[in-house]
Amino acid sequence: MIPLIRNAAAVGLILLSVGGCRADAPSEVARIPTADDTRDHASAAFWNDATIYFLLTDRFLDGDPSNNLALGRALDGATLRSFMGGDLAGVLRKLEEGYFDALGVDAIWMTPFVEQIHGSVDEGTGKSYGFHGYWTRDWTAVDPAFGTAEELRAVVAEAHRRGIRVLMDAVLNHTGPVTALDPKWPDDWVRTSPRCTYGSYVTTVDCTLVDNLPDVRTDRDEPVELPEALRDKWATEGRLDRETAELDAFFQRTGYPRAPRYYVIKWLTDWVREMGFDGYRVDTAKHVPEGASAALAREARQALADWKAAHPAGVLDDLPFFMMGEVYNYTLSQGRNFDFGDRKVDYFAFGYDALINFGFKDDARRPLDDLFSTYASALGDGTLRGQVVVNYVSSHDDGGPYDRDRQDPYGAGTRLLLAPGGAQIYYGDEVARPLNAAGAEGDANLRSMMDWDVVASMDGPAGTVLDHWRRLGRFRRDHPAVGAGEHRLLQADPYIFSRRLETGGDGGDRVLVALDQGEGPKTIPVFGLFPEGTQLLDCYSGQTAVVTGGRVSVASGYGTVLLGKAN
Repeated sequence: MIPLIRNAAAVGLILLSVGGCRADAPSEVARIPTADDTRDHASAAFWNDATIYFLLTDRFLDGDPSNNLALGRALDGATLRSFMGGDLAGVLRKLEEGYFDALGVDAIWMTPFVEQIHGSVDEGTGKSYGFHGYWTRDWTAVDPAFGTAEELRAVVAEAHRRGIRVLMDAVLNHTGPVTALDPKWPDDWVRTSPRCTYGSYVTTVDCTLVDNLPDVRTDRDEPVELPEALRDKWATEGRLDRETAELDAFFQRTGYPRAPRYYVIKWLTDWVREMGFDGYRVDTAKHVPEGASAALAREARQALADWKAAHPAGVLDDLPFFMMGEVYNYTLSQGRNFDFGDRKVDYFAFGYDALINFGFKDDARRPLDDLFSTYASALGDGTLRGQVVVNYVSSHDDGGPYDRDRQDPYGAGTRLLLAPGGAQIYYGDEVARPLNAAGAEGDANLRSMMDWDVVASMDGPAGTVLDHWRRLGRFRRDHPAVGAGEHRLLQADPYIFSRRLETGGDGGDRVLVALDQGEGPKTIPVFGLFPEGTQLLDCYSGQTAVVTGGRVSVASGYGTVLLGKAN
């Protein structure tokens, strides 16, 4: 078993890459196929190698204290269940400072920014507000606690300027709870019973997740009227005529019935068409009928195409809209089909380009080559051939993360960022943000405020946790073979492996990773991966080396070597 990496000095990783941390030599080994006939090859290859930074906007950085008590909310919730001030201004500041660039981030996923319920509920753990963004009151407005539409637009524009995509968290399944300050949705829009029991497809989909979380009737085609509360709200805000005219135009263009799901799809895709969001993370995906997700994907792809046509200067590339589903408890071992017990559903066939892999946090405890080989095989020639999975070690609602007590933050970074498939960094993973908080209960433990003093103490190449995650993240960003290439074990002890990605012509990529190599000078065999005389860059130490006699010599003080071809 390969030992976990527990400190930067003994990390023992050597990453050799081709081309200045960007390999460009053709590979002789077939790459992992990135798509089947129904998928875009380039898109699947990109997202299987992507690093997605997931943040709770309210818990990331308070960039504008003036909006902290918006809509009359108070700091009277249970521990870590009030709004705490994080906002879009804070996200924008960290974008401008280059924080995400330094981590090698390809995409940012923010929790929902739409207007939340104004009041609070008692969840049995004390008063709780919708700081997390999943308790929608109005899909068409930005919650003022998060900021303004102009600030949201600025976040997307700044991310795009830096080559970073932005994923919108899309909630189609439910509204926010009913409170003394928030209206009840009409019965023809939502169901309030029965509670989901998860014994079958129907008892997972046609039900409410918890009490007082109204479930949108996404299974109904019967036309419904716009809720009176929304109509009154928009009239007060002076936009009723515009909003209703846009709804009329949407239903006339699409021919959809005025059923609840299509109203919400219209509102969700408006943000894509107006702001240029590159994709969705779809919340509670297995609780929404597949036809609804397929329609959402279809409309979102058109919306992004419309935005690109209207904003040619802001277009990153020709990759299509990306949709990632939260099918809770889906794991890579299940392949394409999620099993409800009485029915299996292939979500990849219903608009989803990727699924979040809830199994990685447990799989990460396996020996490294077992982990890497299993994932590469599943994505390369297994049932997930050509599909995308996104791995994580911790998240906002998973009470059983990898390394809950943050005893192995270096190993967590190594396993997540070098594993085949997409990688999701949950805000603070990169600095071992604590996942336990005094007085907090349940998922609140996972949602503490980002401590920027801790980040500042780790800033710089000082062998810190943050430094380790940054080096791995930039290597992953610059080398598509890391997440999307064919994996090959080259040496068991000390551990050395290669990844090769064949894209045709001269666009291939190949890297060699060596772990636990010791802190002094080291000589690494390249096993024929790179020709004699090739200049390589160790992306971990920044040193260059030339292949001589089938080996390269690196004199860094790190045990990690990440090798690729130098420019």
